[in-house]
Amino acid sequence: MTIDEIIDRALAEDIGDGDHTTLATIPGDALGTAKLLIKDTGILCGVDVAIKVFHKVDPSLQLNIYLRDGDQIQKGDIAFTVTGRTASILQSERLVLNFMQRMSGIATATNRVVKKIEGLHARILDTRKTTPLLRELEKYAVRTGGGLNHRMGLFDMIMIKDNHVDYAGGITNAIDSIQDYLKRSGKQLKIEIEVRNFTELQQALDHGHVDRIMLDNFTVEEMKEAVLHIGDRYETEASGGITEENVRDYAGTGVDFISMGALTHQIRSLDMSLKAG
Repeated sequence: MTIDEIIDRALAEDIGDGDHTTLATIPGDALGTAKLLIKDTGILCGVDVAIKVFHKVDPSLQLNIYLRDGDQIQKGDIAFTVTGRTASILQSERLVLNFMQRMSGIATATNRVVKKIEGLHARILDTRKTTPLLRELEKYAVRTGGGLNHRMGLFDMIMIKDNHVDYAGGITNAIDSIQDYLKRSGKQLKIEIEVRNFTELQQALDHGHVDRIMLDNFTVEEMKEAVLHIGDRYETEASGGITEENVRDYAGTGVDFISMGALTHQIRSLDMSLKAG
């Protein structure tokens, strides 16, 4: 779903057949100005989305932008002001804040993790653990915070996870089935396989025909040993049980990527408000 589609659906959900409070209290020709006030510390994200929301509601609204996506923010900062029909500003307010607060929270959490592994080879990845229908926005926020997107959905990469392996009858069967499918379909997709232990890792290495190996729930010492064993034959990814507290230890193992679902599903939204004046 595109950002424009997300905004259209969100506005329809919120406004319905009309903002009756505003219609009842605010003259249709009343003009006003509001400012986006930052009440927290972190990384700003969602300004470009906010502009789209305002202009979807009312193309005549005028914005003065003072801070951009990716900027460091602190309490008291003003990200932008918006001027025009007061009713249009009020109808846009909640959606703008909902998007910006959550996106800024994700960008801030991602940036905090990225900074913890500065100077090391590993890169931080997100996952598919996103809010349904908001994946485009949440993955944009991860990029704003300095992380990388793993995959946008089930369609743009082959990811052989533990359940696929178990249902397929093992590592070899799963990889062979994938190879047959790609030949039949004519698709060219990168292949990643998840392994849960050194036995599965050796099976994947012996069989080959993958691009990346995900090492799931390995300890730091196990990760170091596994990465050394894989060498430069395949890309490596660490996943499972990785937190802000231990992420640098995992990054120090030499692994290429570290995926963290918590970047999008365990975050605190940043506090901000849209104030008249």
